[in-house]
Amino acid sequence: MTSLTVLLFVVCMLLGACVGTLSGLLGIGGGLVVVPALTFLLPVFGIAPAVVMPIALATSLATIVLTSSASAWRHFRLGNVHLNAVKALVPGMMLGGILGAALADRLPPDWLPRLFGVIVLAMALQMSLNRRPYRARPLPHWLRLSFAGTLIGTLSSLAGIGGGSFTVPYLHWRGVSMHRAIGSASAGGAMLAVGGMISFVWLGWHQTEPLPALSVGYVYLPALLGVVSTSVWMTRVGAQLAVRLPTAQIKRIFAVFLVIVGVSMLLK
Repeated sequence: MTSLTVLLFVVCMLLGACVGTLSGLLGIGGGLVVVPALTFLLPVFGIAPAVVMPIALATSLATIVLTSSASAWRHFRLGNVHLNAVKALVPGMMLGGILGAALADRLPPDWLPRLFGVIVLAMALQMSLNRRPYRARPLPHWLRLSFAGTLIGTLSSLAGIGGGSFTVPYLHWRGVSMHRAIGSASAGGAMLAVGGMISFVWLGWHQTEPLPALSVGYVYLPALLGVVSTSVWMTRVGAQLAVRLPTAQIKRIFAVFLVIVGVSMLLK
């Protein structure tokens, strides 16, 4: 392992601390932070530009498997996971994760950052305009939830995220409390990321462009291990914050965070 690889690992440890806190607080897997960060860091550390975006997406999804699983467990212990919603959403989310990865592999590399930015800004707009007061009500039929899960999974895998940015507002709109929507999104995001990650590993093995050493398909292990070494533990901090903060404040934090990430990717 070269000194540059070790330095990248250390930088990713710092990145992971931020990712873990946001994962527990907002129910996101951290891809909204990991993807932009890796698209900036990987070229600096000598990764070929042609494969930077697929590697960033794949590695992001791999970190989400572990980070979101840890976040989901914290929220489950706090009673913040809606099990019926998760059971209905997960099959569609996993299918969508596979479809999104296949689509991302076929799009021109220059399109992916722009598409990522547009998706994130659309989510921020939806969250900002959703002023309807929360009202608990029964969930829709499982087929409708499964279809929504497939759409969430496809868009999320395409952007290298765990789906929490879509799942949280969707479940809240469907009558699930903000705190339970966040916990449920963590659980669903972990399963979604499994499908997307496996697809990117498979597609990377058939890539004609040379990939860096210590890669498994498109998944770059030094970045993956650096992020998860700290993110898994920091989910505890975020989950505790999510319980203490009021819903309106969490939604404002969520929307501002999405705008910053979306604009940064569009301007990249």
